[in-house]
Amino acid sequence: MKPVVGVMPLWDEERESIWMLPGYLEGLSACGALPVVFPFTEDPQDIAQLMAQCDGFLFTGGQDVSPQLYGEETLSDLVETYVQRDRMEQIVLQKAIAQDQPVLGICRGIQFINVAFGGTLYQDLPTQHVSTVEHHQQAPYDQSSHEVEICAGTPLYECLQSARIAVNSYHHQAVKTLGDGLQAMAISEDGLIEALHMPEHRFLWAVQWHPEFSYQRDKNSRKIFAAFVNAMC
Repeated sequence: MKPVVGVMPLWDEERESIWMLPGYLEGLSACGALPVVFPFTEDPQDIAQLMAQCDGFLFTGGQDVSPQLYGEETLSDLVETYVQRDRMEQIVLQKAIAQDQPVLGICRGIQFINVAFGGTLYQDLPTQHVSTVEHHQQAPYDQSSHEVEICAGTPLYECLQSARIAVNSYHHQAVKTLGDGLQAMAISEDGLIEALHMPEHRFLWAVQWHPEFSYQRDKNSRKIFAAFVNAMC
């Protein structure tokens, strides 16, 4: 039996519809998992029933996390949120942690996980964290944009066996202060936290870059998906 991964859905505001980047699903499938996209719901019983069928959970990219969740006002129109998603993911993450189920966060996923544990975000990097590092690259997105330093002694270092790797990058928000119980696993050239984990949890990793775009050509992206899937076996 393949491990089942509950994948958090993306929301298209213009079309008022759920959508999904195939790379999330294909990257998981290539590592032996069976991914299932969740619907949007805030009903605790429905969420509990869905989660009972899953072995782990992937928190994907998408709209910005609401600044209200970390005690700030929205700074500009560049911050686009979807409150229903925030609410649903709060329930899913809380239950996953309580049940000690593996969790992987990507892009928005690292930001949401950080906020859920009391951390804060840069709402807009170009105005709040001026840098020459390209964090919002143009296509093709499977190409690297900048490098990150992998923190020695962390699970990510053990997984990748490398002190520095090149990553792709497509985000305008990022972790500002770490949430409670979280530790950094990778740092960008301009000092941003690019990966984190929770040492006390069975498996809670999150990265700011996009292995769903690069897993076919990048062995490090495949290793991250594989580590997540193996944690469910």
